[in-house]
Amino acid sequence: MSEALRSQRTYALVGHGGSGKTSVAEMLLFNAGAVNRLGKIEDGTTALDFEPEEIKRRGSIQPSFANFKWNKNQHFLIDTPGDNNFNGDLPYTLAAADAVIFVIDAVDGVKPLTRKAWSEVKKAGLPAIVFINKMDRDRADFQAAFTSLKDSLGIKPVLLHYPIGEREQFKGVVDLLEDTALVFDGKGGAKTEATPADVAGLSTPLRETMIENIAESDEALMEKYLDAGELSPDELKGALVAGVKTGELVPVVIGSALLNMGGPQLLDAIQALLPSPLDHAPFEGEDGSVRESIEAAPVAGFVFKTLADPFAGQLTVMRVFSGTLTGDLTLVNSRTGQQERMGQLLLTTGKENAPCKTPLGPGAIVTLAKLKDTKTGDSLSSDKAPFVLKKPGLAPTLITYALAPKEKGDEDKVYQAMAKLLDEDVTLKLGRDEETADTLLSGMGQNHIEISVEKAKRRYKVDIILKTPKVPYRETFKTAAKEIQGRHKKQTGGRGQFGDCWIHLEPQPKGAGYAFVDAIVGGSIPRQYIPAVDKGVQESAARGVLAGFPVIDFKVTLYDGSFHNVDSSEMAFKIAGSLAFKKACEKAKMILLEPIMTVTVAVPDAYMGDVIGDLSSRRGKVLGSESQAGVTEIKAHVPMSEVLKYAPDLRSMTAGQGTFTMEFSHYEECPPPIAAKVIEENKREAAEEE
Repeated sequence: MSEALRSQRTYALVGHGGSGKTSVAEMLLFNAGAVNRLGKIEDGTTALDFEPEEIKRRGSIQPSFANFKWNKNQHFLIDTPGDNNFNGDLPYTLAAADAVIFVIDAVDGVKPLTRKAWSEVKKAGLPAIVFINKMDRDRADFQAAFTSLKDSLGIKPVLLHYPIGEREQFKGVVDLLEDTALVFDGKGGAKTEATPADVAGLSTPLRETMIENIAESDEALMEKYLDAGELSPDELKGALVAGVKTGELVPVVIGSALLNMGGPQLLDAIQALLPSPLDHAPFEGEDGSVRESIEAAPVAGFVFKTLADPFAGQLTVMRVFSGTLTGDLTLVNSRTGQQERMGQLLLTTGKENAPCKTPLGPGAIVTLAKLKDTKTGDSLSSDKAPFVLKKPGLAPTLITYALAPKEKGDEDKVYQAMAKLLDEDVTLKLGRDEETADTLLSGMGQNHIEISVEKAKRRYKVDIILKTPKVPYRETFKTAAKEIQGRHKKQTGGRGQFGDCWIHLEPQPKGAGYAFVDAIVGGSIPRQYIPAVDKGVQESAARGVLAGFPVIDFKVTLYDGSFHNVDSSEMAFKIAGSLAFKKACEKAKMILLEPIMTVTVAVPDAYMGDVIGDLSSRRGKVLGSESQAGVTEIKAHVPMSEVLKYAPDLRSMTAGQGTFTMEFSHYEECPPPIAAKVIEENKREAAEEE
């Protein structure tokens, strides 16, 4: 199998949204004979975008997979979404690949989201080929797109193709490595011709630059080039392959996926320049151990995606790291400790799953059905040689919505429907807010949430309403309340109820929390009843006073009280503690606190002024900004209530090029006009619920 593995390629298509990755995948599949027609995104006919939501929005919302042979060599392809709403699990996908085809739009060149995608590729340490797509489009600018690779991404691009014609005149490329021209025939093929005279004058100096860039990656080769003034094609190719493997060199090829121009050339470049699974660096385990990517090692794999199939149920997609996988193997799930029998091995292309009857070695992307309890992020390995991959980190969720059923009483049905989606989308988070009783769904953006809900409605026939979640305000004290009595006395024939306590209430420093001080002396309250007073205060504080939000950062000192030998009880003293707290709230000055978020926004320099102005209009305090490679990162403290729907606003403000992260920072006093409005709204809602 080793020879076959040396010719095998496993790679992911990565790039910003709209760059045409799925169209590039379609072109590769068509030229390899894996599909019999060239599908189009606009028509909803591509092999890899098959979910109804993908066809409707004309874009990928989840990674999809294909396998095919090119010149009898096995290729495993992963097509990744480019939209920030749907590529939060990109680090998991890249953990399953040996290399990347990085797709750039010839019209837009490098965008801020391109930089973000490239940073993930670099973090994963994967070699790459750049494919500049859409060379036939109006406003296509090859030179600007190519220049932006070095200027904006900081990579060392090695140009292998120079365009013959541009925009609607684009008809072929000069192969700088072979020093010949390839003219496309409009059917995916190309014929070799002499380089046109008008193009040769431009391509010749570029070929010299390409040779210099390749030679610079190898010291010995550079010396030979300086001495002899030329290098053989074999020397250039050998050094280029070595430079790509280390990540020092990034080859650049061009074409138009929609017109099937450049497909075979891209496939040849993938086959000739990208590494095999056997070239992958050893994988690092959670315990610091390593596992070599060779077939002689014990079997190990990483589950990087889970799919829901309407007929087969849950499907598990795994990258084989090491060893040889067969259907009769039983592997151990490192998370659960359970054994999982592999069963029938499946190879996936789009929504089609074909049985695989041959063993699969390192680099294979295999689909497994009917595993008992294996989820995305799990490692499967031999029980005799366990291996747990050190998982790459995932980006935090950015936006949260509250979910409600259309019909009252269906809350559990809504929760269960969304919980099923979590198995296949690790970037969704589902939870319940005990304070507000809301079911909360968090994701990477508004589109992510809306499309996930749409998918749950379609699959599980449940009506779900999306609501902006309630802001978790807090209440606290500005002044103290001294010598407050809480007295509970009730006589109802027979044993009565009696509890009597005296407290001091004082505000605590911000973030200090709640403190209860027992200062009882002389047995004025028996020891067994003192915790009940504390409990009564805490329960009342949890229900709030101003607007029903928990009261925080205060200290209660219990210093006196009285009791009755017969009528006193824990319940009576708990009520007494609650009454004392409520009286203290009436005497002390109380304020509403609002949660403040640390918001970090990355935008092109041109939008910096607009974004800072917008943050200020949201009552934000800009903490600072830093500009690098044309992108400004702005950090600010902003009230949570002002950024609950920040994602679509930022997208609109920056033409889709802005990104942000957000995390809780601290609580601050809410301005009186806003506090008054919040208090009034919450009291009205409480009255309506009664």
